[in-house]
Amino acid sequence: MAQTENGAGPDASVVEIQKAWSNFTLRIAQLETGNTALEHENKTLRRLLENVIEHRKKSHAELVTLITTLISKLPVNDLGVIITRLVEHNNQVAEVSAALVGGKLEENQLQPASLKLLYKTKRDLASAVKPAVEQLIQSDPPLELSLLQNLITRPDSFFSPAVVRASRCFVKGQVPRERVLREFGEPALIFFKDLTTDVKYNPRPKPEEIVLGFANDFDTLLAQNPNAIGDKKNELLALHQKIRASKAQTEQARAQKSAFLKLSFILELLHYYENQNTESPDAVFAQRMPPLIEQLVITGERDTLDPKLVEQAEALLAFIITPDYRSSVINNIGKAGGLPRTLRFTLAFRAEKLSENDPLTVDCVKHLIPPGTTPQLAALVTVLRLFNPHMQQSVTKAIMASDRLRREDAEALGKAIAKELGLTELQERLIEKTTVSPEKEQQIAWDNIKELIASRASPNEITAAIRKRLHAKYDDGEVKASWLTLTESDALLLVRVFCLLPYLPDGQTDPIARAVLESYVSRLTHEKYAATYTKVVGALKNLFKVKADSPALVNFLSLVRWVDPAAADKLSHDVGMLAHAN
Repeated sequence: MAQTENGAGPDASVVEIQKAWSNFTLRIAQLETGNTALEHENKTLRRLLENVIEHRKKSHAELVTLITTLISKLPVNDLGVIITRLVEHNNQVAEVSAALVGGKLEENQLQPASLKLLYKTKRDLASAVKPAVEQLIQSDPPLELSLLQNLITRPDSFFSPAVVRASRCFVKGQVPRERVLREFGEPALIFFKDLTTDVKYNPRPKPEEIVLGFANDFDTLLAQNPNAIGDKKNELLALHQKIRASKAQTEQARAQKSAFLKLSFILELLHYYENQNTESPDAVFAQRMPPLIEQLVITGERDTLDPKLVEQAEALLAFIITPDYRSSVINNIGKAGGLPRTLRFTLAFRAEKLSENDPLTVDCVKHLIPPGTTPQLAALVTVLRLFNPHMQQSVTKAIMASDRLRREDAEALGKAIAKELGLTELQERLIEKTTVSPEKEQQIAWDNIKELIASRASPNEITAAIRKRLHAKYDDGEVKASWLTLTESDALLLVRVFCLLPYLPDGQTDPIARAVLESYVSRLTHEKYAATYTKVVGALKNLFKVKADSPALVNFLSLVRWVDPAAADKLSHDVGMLAHAN
């Protein structure tokens, strides 16, 4: 047996060991010296790394402080979410830095939370493809089985020309010509009609783009040509029955359509997350996704929303990571109005928490109560039950303040809705409102407007709230209260509200605007409000310096001249506009 490579060799003699001993001791000394140098270098590198990490933590904390200071000027409603995200991010940086110093860094700890969420969502979408495909196959659609099964292993094949063409044919009840030739042969073409070739518009289409539909007299043609396709007659009959069943208004056809829409949504979103660098989010979330959600929930058999279908739509929307993209999908639903528009508000108000003065809440009330119609309590309650409790209260309050109904009718309708929905808190407020004194009611109303100003709402929202209060109760006390509320705010806000107050949302002039503006101007030029006059003049001077033809400046002075030319001349002189003109 041959000696192995690592087998023992002959023993070295004492003379040989003595001759090599000096070399061994020298090499050992050199290795020890090198080892000592490496240990010193490692300690130096560790100290430098710790210094870098500590400096990174401090600089990041300073950056968070600076950003927090900057965003403190944003509206109060947005501060909480942003600051929470900053604090969470700062904590994550501190944890990662501590793990780096301590040598306990996990494999995925350096991944940002957003990246982890993206990977998790892609895994969830990929795992949801197989159940969606199996659900579609169980509904027995007129699609090729191999084509659907291939989507499980290759989801991107959904966007291949062959699958796109087959999907369009499935939706329209058609068949690709290439499938007919592959499964039944060219003789089977006599049972179909060409839906693509057109003498005028498309005289010579590509063979792979031609789609066919079963002839209207298919049964007659099949009886006249029983042997045209040989032993594949039963298969052709089965395909014909499947297409007819998919086009019928039956539960099976609805199940096929629902399964196909869910699968399309999942594959569209997965494809976007896999190809974010090349796919446009506007095309995906504003154009492709909304029709899928709308068609999934809106069925021709119902004139109301099905809560189960709404929940299915919510489950699909939950796969969208970015809130803005999710809102884009919802906001592009129901452009034509009707029940799809109700779906848009339903999906939005199941997640949002808005006030009754928010433009979206007001739009919802306008949609639910069209002009010239008497709203049905049952229909309104059916829709509002789908909203979250906060939005149920907000929409009910908006209905009570709506100008679509008389005040008495609106309040009665709001009370009935609150009773049906079990909004005990709102009912208690309504009871308190009926027993509260007029002075207390006035104070509460203007305190709400002050809160709106403090939350840095837009001038349009503040003007709408003031106009609504003045229209609800118009007298000298209310006008004075509106003036005092504006004087406590920023001078530029007073100017903007002054400019917006005369114009109603439909473009017409508010009938009480002139009287209100006359009261404002007379108070503004009175010596009692000299401090307010000084602030307003200062704001107008800044506008004039930045842009002499500023719309706010020009409109303000024009409206002042409309009610009091002398006051307009005084303001123009104090601002410096007359001197500039000379």
